[in-house]
Amino acid sequence: MINDIKKDAQSRMKKSLEALHGNFNKIRTGRAHPSILDAVTVDYYGAQVPIQQVASVNVEDARTLAVVPWEQGMVGKIEKAIMTADLGLNPASAGNVIRVPMPMLTEDTRKGYIKQARSEAEHARVAVRNVRRDANGDIKSLLKEKEISEDEHHQAEDAVQKLTDQIIAEIDKALESKEHDLMQV
Repeated sequence: MINDIKKDAQSRMKKSLEALHGNFNKIRTGRAHPSILDAVTVDYYGAQVPIQQVASVNVEDARTLAVVPWEQGMVGKIEKAIMTADLGLNPASAGNVIRVPMPMLTEDTRKGYIKQARSEAEHARVAVRNVRRDANGDIKSLLKEKEISEDEHHQAEDAVQKLTDQIIAEIDKALESKEHDLMQV
């Protein structure tokens, strides 16, 4: 019972950490990276599909992405989708290749992105703490129902706390790494 609670808490905390990494990938660092376009959806015969399903997204050089649609007729739709995705990117098409240059980040935009990264990290910390609260509540209910002893209760809560501390340390490390990437010119 206690092991099931700990495993469930661990998997939910790991999911929060993975979600944080996904959110960090959406924050531009000034360098070209295909994951920047992960959130872009394109109208493909009436359905909204991720850009990766209608084109290949590659890094052409350190500051440029190359998007190659699989169908010639999709060039305009993909270009429009990238423009309207609110990423601050201005694609330019040349034949059947869409080049997406990454604009230089100003000091103000860097600070804004750092603020956004810190906010995402705090949301992840709150999610992890909520998982800890739920796990501790489950452990307390086992104690109330006399299914576990006081010692087992305290050991289980300590184990959940150690797991929480470990995941929050990983979140802090990821935030520090993202801030370092954002401040590089």
